[in-house]
Amino acid sequence: MKIEHFACQVADADAVASWYSQHLGFTVKRSGDAGYPMHFLLDQSGEVMIEFYTNPSIETPVYSAMNPLVFHIAFVCDDPETTTTRLCAAGAALVSGPDETATGDKLAMLRDPWGLAIQLCHRAKPML
Repeated sequence: MKIEHFACQVADADAVASWYSQHLGFTVKRSGDAGYPMHFLLDQSGEVMIEFYTNPSIETPVYSAMNPLVFHIAFVCDDPETTTTRLCAAGAALVSGPDETATGDKLAMLRDPWGLAIQLCHRAKPML
């Protein structure tokens, strides 16, 4: 088996999908409105999607209140320093880093403009 997508209930699926497309290089694979907006975003590998939706019948998690180690989305990133600066200029907030680990990985933790934790990972030895 392989992952097709994972999904996140967010307060404004349209805005989140637009920001991830514009600033993280995702493309919209499918959008719809089955009584609420939903967007399937395809990553640059063409292998994994994130679904963002805003279903008014369920609670939206307060991602900004969660420790980012509880839930975050990690992205392969060639240049965490430059990307951190660029994303912060686009509305993200820095949580930590970029820092180098004992194994030589460079990691940065940020929150997107809606509080969802995103991690930028430059691995000394690529995992994928």
